Amino acid sequence: MSMRAFRMKLKPGQVEEYKRRHDDIWPELSQALRDAGIYDYAIFLDEETLHLFAVLKLREGETSAALPGLPVMQRWWDSMAPLMEVEPGNRPKEWGLVPMFHMA
Repeated sequence: MSMRAFRMKLKPGQVEEYKRRHDDIWPELSQALRDAGIYDYAIFLDEETLHLFAVLKLREGETSAALPGLPVMQRWWDSMAPLMEVEPGNRPKEWGLVPMFHMA
């Protein structure tokens, strides 16, 4: 198992819409994430800064490297681009987080 954590950022006024879209996440996107070996994925919001903090767990030997090339991922990013800071191509801007403590 490996764990990855990163930060993203919402645009002002987009918290409720971001939450709504994730509450109704597309089944084909959920399946693509599972197929990539992701079995535990959580996103947290800092309401003061609008920073999103994501933590995901990958099965041993799995990688999520193929996800950006999937059409369902591209469509999701395109749909989410109005809500958050993105790179060219609408991939959400991500800032990696450095592990400092983990208690299992």
